[in-house]
Amino acid sequence: MQYRWSYAADQDTHQWVMKRNCAMSPRQLGCWFGSLAAVSLLLAAFFAAKGAWLVVPFTLIEIAALGVAFVWWSRHATDYERIVVGSGMLRVETSSGERLSRVEHRPAWVRVEYGGARRDPIRIVSSGKAIEVGGLVPDDRRAALAKELRGVLASHCAAGGVQS
Repeated sequence: MQYRWSYAADQDTHQWVMKRNCAMSPRQLGCWFGSLAAVSLLLAAFFAAKGAWLVVPFTLIEIAALGVAFVWWSRHATDYERIVVGSGMLRVETSSGERLSRVEHRPAWVRVEYGGARRDPIRIVSSGKAIEVGGLVPDDRRAALAKELRGVLASHCAAGGVQS
């Protein structure tokens, strides 16, 4: 079965990494943005030289709007979620923009909740606190991820993966 997230396992550790599906790296997008801005400015300069100087302010507004979109996109291009089960510990690490959060729980104290509706996140619940994961997984694949997480957590706890 093909997954849209990466999964790695060895004897004691299971790891899932979910990332954004980005066709371009921030560097590639920067080159694209620079070339687009250069072409726009050259066209604006050409028309300004012909007497249509009003093209220049609109070109600058266009470049500024594209610049804002580029900055927003590049801040979130490297977002990811990582779930690791092993050595008696469940670790959930999420990165969104500049924020990085890491939470650890014992697998025996954790349950995985998923409602199944479109846009429903997967919740990892422990001690009354819920962590939402799966936001970077397509809606049609979240149920499979939740099932896989439940299976690994159950087998890990049953096999004595939890240390007293």
